[in-house]
Amino acid sequence: MKKKIFWVLFGFFSITIGLYPLKYFLMNGKVGILNAKPEWLLNHVVWYIAFYIHIVLGGISLLVGWLQFSAKIRSRNVNIHRYIGKIYVVSALFSSFSGSYIALFADGGFWASLGFSCLGIIWFCTTLMAYLTIWNQQIVKHRVLMIYSYAACFAAVTLRIWLPILILIIGHFNTAYIIVAWLSWIPNLFVAYLITKKITWKIG
Repeated sequence: MKKKIFWVLFGFFSITIGLYPLKYFLMNGKVGILNAKPEWLLNHVVWYIAFYIHIVLGGISLLVGWLQFSAKIRSRNVNIHRYIGKIYVVSALFSSFSGSYIALFADGGFWASLGFSCLGIIWFCTTLMAYLTIWNQQIVKHRVLMIYSYAACFAAVTLRIWLPILILIIGHFNTAYIIVAWLSWIPNLFVAYLITKKITWKIG
């Protein structure tokens, strides 16, 4: 029962935040984080393109990535698993790479930029290594790395959970944003570590 509840919540948050970028296309004017950005940055073509690559492909990564952890899909239809995996890998690589760039301009200054840059690098590296390991038929390593990859991807969800809580507690957006730049993904990776440790223990 607990596993079913967890799976439902996992899917709900992945889909809900995965669809979040649609608001940037359905609403007129400045939307979301764009409201806080200065005009010079919004007129920066490279940043603007990188921003939309990040949010659109990041949304796709969230939408399809969680399905990869479905044992039913993996066992009943390997081709669907592989197809979804390819979509996730391509989306995650481009989203993480562009995210690392726009992190340089993050609100909150140096420490927020560093936090989000580290996230982008970790997401990119774990995704790339996950792809390389499955290419070399290293199934266990691939599974472990994909868990870490999606844990980094899931930071988009945990950020939106933690940020309003931190703002409520601290009462200052910039301070809360600096903290969430790290809090949104470090606990995720710790959970991934606990999960993968269990997997490797069972196999080893």
